[in-house]
Amino acid sequence: MTRFVGRRRELAALNQVLSQVSASESTGPAGRCLVLRGRRRIGKSALVEEFAQSAGVPHVYYTAEIGIGEEPLAEFVRAVGGSDLPDADVFGDATPGNWAAAFRQLAGILPDDRPSVVVLDEVPYLMDEQGAFESVLQRAWDRELSRKPVLLLLIGSDLSMMEALTSYGRPFHQRGTELPIGPLNPADVAAMTGLGDADAFDAALITGGLPVICARWRTGEDMWSFLTRELADPFSPLTASAQLSLAAEFPDQAQARAVLAAIGSGERTFTNIARTAGGIAHSTLTRATEVLTDKRMVAAELPVSLAPSKERRYRITDSYLRFWFRFLAPHLPEIDRMRSDLTLERIRTGWPSWRGRAVEPLVRESLARLLPASGLPAAPVVGGYWTRSNDVEIDIVGADRAPVAHRLLFLGSVKWLENTPFDARDLVALQRHRDRVTADPVPLLAVSRTGATAQGLDAVFGPGDLLAPWQG
Repeated sequence: MTRFVGRRRELAALNQVLSQVSASESTGPAGRCLVLRGRRRIGKSALVEEFAQSAGVPHVYYTAEIGIGEEPLAEFVRAVGGSDLPDADVFGDATPGNWAAAFRQLAGILPDDRPSVVVLDEVPYLMDEQGAFESVLQRAWDRELSRKPVLLLLIGSDLSMMEALTSYGRPFHQRGTELPIGPLNPADVAAMTGLGDADAFDAALITGGLPVICARWRTGEDMWSFLTRELADPFSPLTASAQLSLAAEFPDQAQARAVLAAIGSGERTFTNIARTAGGIAHSTLTRATEVLTDKRMVAAELPVSLAPSKERRYRITDSYLRFWFRFLAPHLPEIDRMRSDLTLERIRTGWPSWRGRAVEPLVRESLARLLPASGLPAAPVVGGYWTRSNDVEIDIVGADRAPVAHRLLFLGSVKWLENTPFDARDLVALQRHRDRVTADPVPLLAVSRTGATAQGLDAVFGPGDLLAPWQG
């Protein structure tokens, strides 16, 4: 069995809401609802299972299947009947004919004198365009379930649909509190793999913080040993997880997948993405990027600066998917025919340059959590800056707002190489780029895997510094 690691913040949030349910048993309405959303295979179900098992209260866990017909309803009845809720064994004696009746019967067996937990997983499979299931759930919650000391957990992987569930104008609006579930953070990855600070960031980039992949990493194992073993295994989640997720996300959206593959190959601009995706039309690409950004699979970013810019860049938000599209997807046939040695050699060749860019979003997020530190202020925005020709590119821009800032708080460069520290030439380049952006003496920082030898930097951060804010 996979050891459960991390998720302290999420577990604390779940336990806090459960304590509110317990505290309000006598004041009513006692029920609380949380809406958990996160990408597929991110560990939402494992998190809730861990919470439900450790909470020590009666609970039922139901995972939906596609549709809202008889089969999902029958599965729900079986899930309740097999749970440890009081009188669960008699729940199915009067078989409910619809979801309204099922929720009414469920409310009838939920205890009144102690809290319980009800989990509905993969809720988007139950939703339809007309909002029929949402309306039934809303009425059941308002009239019956919320009057019980119950914590209702609604879980889903389709991020746009889960956000829509509680949005204005939908039946369940303002009835649930959202709890986004992200991947395991770098500190969790370090704990799960037994790696040091710098190597833990490498593991986070490869695995994307997906628990199912992190669990395959042997304690203290270096990344090349991990990749050699996993690529030689035809059933490894390292190669299979992306295929499963994409098949579920885009069953009939070939254009969106083609655009995602183009971005994953390294293309970042609209024009280059269109060309790499097969020369698709402007309108088609616009629709595809909207689908991808709605699903939070792609980020469409603008440079942070004192002047407006239209130079939008696209990137895949999940670092595992970025790794998979760059190194694995184009070569799955050779992996299938047991020539993963060829794939591994390509990774060795392309890894330094790919990692240098792939780590930047993680560095920015780490700095946003770390600062203020080393004399630098906390920044409402930590982004980057670039021009169309890339003659000026600044990895780190701290500002008071984005994308057009009133004030720049600091600028910085990321140098994430094995044996090469941030040196005087890197500092000169950073100073030159600062002069192109502002005339003010904005503080300069370096983020380096192996330290800095340059004199004149306002701050230097290494892997240990970046990992620290994730450990709290």
